[in-house]
Amino acid sequence: MSFTFTEELKKELAANANAIVSPGKGILAADESTGTMGKRLANINVENSEDNRRTYRQLLFTSGADMQNYISGVILFHETLYQKADDGTPFVKILQDQGIIPGIKVDKGVVPLAGTVGEGTTQGLDGLAERCAQYYKDGCRFAKWRCVLKIGPTTPSPLAILENANVLARYATICQANGLVPIVEPEILPDGDHDLERSQYVTEKVLSATYKALMDHNIYLEGTLLKPNMCTPGQSCTKRYTPQQIAEATVTALSRTVPAAVPGIVFLSGGQSEEDASVNLNAINQFQGKKPWKLTFSYGRALQASALKAWAGKGDQIKAGQAAFLGRAKANGLACEAKYTAGAGDSAASESLFVADHKY
Repeated sequence: MSFTFTEELKKELAANANAIVSPGKGILAADESTGTMGKRLANINVENSEDNRRTYRQLLFTSGADMQNYISGVILFHETLYQKADDGTPFVKILQDQGIIPGIKVDKGVVPLAGTVGEGTTQGLDGLAERCAQYYKDGCRFAKWRCVLKIGPTTPSPLAILENANVLARYATICQANGLVPIVEPEILPDGDHDLERSQYVTEKVLSATYKALMDHNIYLEGTLLKPNMCTPGQSCTKRYTPQQIAEATVTALSRTVPAAVPGIVFLSGGQSEEDASVNLNAINQFQGKKPWKLTFSYGRALQASALKAWAGKGDQIKAGQAAFLGRAKANGLACEAKYTAGAGDSAASESLFVADHKY
């Protein structure tokens, strides 16, 4: 039996997608896997225990009344979805009480793609419908699935582009059928020495294929969000580009490929420093071009690096960690409205967050 959208479901999906990209707000990506969270905690000499992970996420989710002014949604990892604060309140309820929409990472990681040289696809479609139905019951209203592509002399290959586009479309179909807004994330990694022009060219190719697949799978675009990379030069590129050049390349690529029906685009930070992620988002929103969608953020490292450093695993530094987090949230909220002034963060905000061949 084929699935058909009811008007009621379409309305709900569109309302949630639009709420996530409310003016001046974006997403906190707190969906790091247990392994990735371990690396973050190791940097501040904190043991990777379930309670330390819970304590840190509690710090973020209870950071204060200002959080809801800049954060519209939080992407959770499966473990975090079912955790509670010290007083026994479920994290989901803490977010909902602030008017923040809980979301969930549903992919199961990148695996090698046969017939390619070092490229991958993302697994997790098996059992996804059942998981989505359960996550919806447990309070989630959107989901995230990350595909990864690499720029190299012969990559991304046509096979990798096509396979990842189809996987994203299959995931999006299953999410929508279960009431979750799918965030479609075809991330092109910043690894490499390619220039800005090559980044823009590849981004256009990948996004074109992605939206062709979404259309072929009859996705309801008004009830989706896109989570792309910004067009930036590779990490090893020796040529320097201004935020304005990055903004022009990014908006041009998006305007050529992303249908106007999509309510919003929530950029990933892709290893940029906290400061660069805010400055470039601000430049994108300042850029005078055709921009029929809201342009905001879905940042993980670029919202959390200073907070982790300030907290450092110490009970008496929780307030300092929360203040650092809210500072970055506010910076990015302002950048969504093209009102951010560069240099508003401390020195930690300018440190590179690049991780080679980044995995969640």
